[in-house]
Amino acid sequence: MVGLIISLISGALGGNVAGKLMPNSSLGTLWNSVAGIAGGGIGSQILGMLGVGAASAADASAGGGMPDIGTLLGMGGSGLVGGGVVMAVLGFIKKAMNKG
Repeated sequence: MVGLIISLISGALGGNVAGKLMPNSSLGTLWNSVAGIAGGGIGSQILGMLGVGAASAADASAGGGMPDIGTLLGMGGSGLVGGGVVMAVLGFIKKAMNKG
């Protein structure tokens, strides 16, 4: 659960960072955050299926303990990147639709 929360929060951050880096594709703060949260969750799930990140955190917390710092950083990183990627893709789609 902790891993998912970290992934979603870092995804929102990643979406807003991507929006600031690409102002022409930005969806606005709210929608950058929403796209980032979705991307953070998706990134976390993909890494979980590969046995990295969220899956490792679930295994660690199943024993009653907290995930280690490396796992937490990995989840944060995957959320950040996933959020940025999803926001960028949606921003480019929006930009392309506005041209036509």
